[in-house]
Amino acid sequence: MSEHKIEHNMEVIGADGVHVGTVDRVIDNRIKLKRHDSGDGMHKDHHHYIELGFVAGVEGSKVRLSANAAIAVTLEEERSGKPVD
Repeated sequence: MSEHKIEHNMEVIGADGVHVGTVDRVIDNRIKLKRHDSGDGMHKDHHHYIELGFVAGVEGSKVRLSANAAIAVTLEEERSGKPVD
């Protein structure tokens, strides 16, 4: 996946078209999602990351992932690279 096509503020959607997050930026072969799209509880108000390998393509202003949204959120990582639990 060509990371130069992924831009700030693009919507990240699952293969099913459901919202997963919003791009903050691409860093270290991962999409850094904006904080406001983080989960609940201890995962609220900090960035999550998605590996570029899960990107199926860029469609206009949307980044489509290869997994449905319900699965994609389980693929999110913390800054350290560890999975979100």
